[in-house]
Amino acid sequence: MLPTFTLGKPAAIFDLNLAGKRFSFEPQFRFALEGKPWSMIFWWRYKLLQSSKWNIKVGAHPAIAFKKTNVLLNNRPRQVLLPQRYLASEFSPNYMISKGTSIGAYFLYSKGLEPESIKNTRFITLNANFSNIRLGNDFVLKMSPQVYHLQMDNQGGYYVTSTFTVTKKNIPFSISSIMNKSIKTTIVGSKDFIYNLSLIYSFNRKFVDMEHLRY
Repeated sequence: MLPTFTLGKPAAIFDLNLAGKRFSFEPQFRFALEGKPWSMIFWWRYKLLQSSKWNIKVGAHPAIAFKKTNVLLNNRPRQVLLPQRYLASEFSPNYMISKGTSIGAYFLYSKGLEPESIKNTRFITLNANFSNIRLGNDFVLKMSPQVYHLQMDNQGGYYVTSTFTVTKKNIPFSISSIMNKSIKTTIVGSKDFIYNLSLIYSFNRKFVDMEHLRY
């Protein structure tokens, strides 16, 4: 999700992760609370390298984003959702400095397939992750600041953003917020400062590889 843009109203986001040793399938479905779809993303990711210090992943996805547009239906103006298809790829290297602290970069390129869609999107970040900040009473803060450049066809901008997530041991709920501040931008619709607040429920299910079972 690009932190530059939001739906502008409450939304529901569903994430699923089906992972093996190296490959993973990570679809994401986003809806407005009235049930209208926002976007659907179907990530496929592969771990190029995973060691005590390095974690390098590559990924690709097809996606559908829904854009509001006005049409005439029976000579009456109506607002409909127009699906727009995209293909994207990513490269994500991260280096562990210590337990719970890492630095990295992220590169994403997206290609719009519809005539009216944005044809070329480039998203480049430098980031850090602090995932084990103790707050007391089993509460933990995770903080992920980053600076990034976003280029959408002939419009571009520089931004700073950070994600803050608070969790509690043995509780499946967490609270998260993303704050985004523009530094310099020419992207139409990009706001100077935006933020959100999310309530997250996480569930875990472990699946057994039947090929390795022996009776």
